[in-house]
Amino acid sequence: MIEQRNIALCIILSLVTCGLYGIYWFIVMTNDIGKISGDPDFTGGKHFLLSIVTCGIWSIVWGYQVGKHIYEAQRQRGFQGTDNSTLYLILCIFGFGIVTYALAQNDVNKLL
Repeated sequence: MIEQRNIALCIILSLVTCGLYGIYWFIVMTNDIGKISGDPDFTGGKHFLLSIVTCGIWSIVWGYQVGKHIYEAQRQRGFQGTDNSTLYLILCIFGFGIVTYALAQNDVNKLL
């Protein structure tokens, strides 16, 4: 089941727990995006492991893929989708992953 998450609370918990909640948020949000886009292979555990193995480089690829998957989910539901994959990619390149999480979560919340 996919649930809406309070973005401000997720950011605060990520900061207070020194990033541990951010890891959880990354994994469950990626799982949710995979479900709503209809791609069962887009899982949080896989992307988290790939990010660790590649020393964070995969998280840049993840940002681009998240944008594409959210856009596909929007199109499937008949919304006029916005492809934010380039924005997410740039944010991840410059180390603003938590901003990418917040924007992606906002898009997911709109789809629910």
